[in-house]
Amino acid sequence: MEGSMNKILAWHWTNGRKLRDGTLLRVGRVYRLPEGQQPRMCDVGYHGSRRIIDALGYAPGAMLSRVELRGQIIEDTDKLCASERKVLWVLDCERLLHEFACACAERALRHERKAGREPDARSCEAVRIKRKWMTGKATDDELAAARDAARAAARDAAWYAAWDAAWAAAWAAAWDAAWAAAWAAARDAARAAARDVEKAWQERSLRRAVGKARRPGR
Repeated sequence: MEGSMNKILAWHWTNGRKLRDGTLLRVGRVYRLPEGQQPRMCDVGYHGSRRIIDALGYAPGAMLSRVELRGQIIEDTDKLCASERKVLWVLDCERLLHEFACACAERALRHERKAGREPDARSCEAVRIKRKWMTGKATDDELAAARDAARAAARDAAWYAAWDAAWAAAWAAAWDAAWAAAWAAARDAARAAARDVEKAWQERSLRRAVGKARRPGR
């Protein structure tokens, strides 16, 4: 963990347009610690991550902010904490994260097939029902049933991570589904190098989806 006085672009997730302390989230606003107060990781200060996939691991909700961390900044493995944070723009990523969760699960299931392990049909069905649920063609009860079946499939398979990813993707909370599916898919990569490749794919996919969602006219 190192201290600095830089300005760093970062990503930050919130539950709606409020910060954890209830303060209203406003584009263009600079949030500052009281004079003389020092940032402390996970305790005091304004947080964010250099990578969007890392920030997702701390998400309390599906509202994404692009932020500039300022002032005194300390950095840990996958997050930063600063004395100031300016909000550059915000984006509601509810649907985007559901799509991402499904994509992570489907990618993990394809990897299973390439490895010669045919995924349990219950895992594939969970992702299919999740996509139907996203378009209003499946009920909450149907999604819950598919999720429970996928959970059983993961247990029967001694927790194959890909099948676990399918179960996670079927969650109804977008940020939870996205992070859990991404984590499980990365865990499915046996070697560290493969996990790095998977995480890099997740980062690119999320950035691409966010960029597309922010295009004018959408």
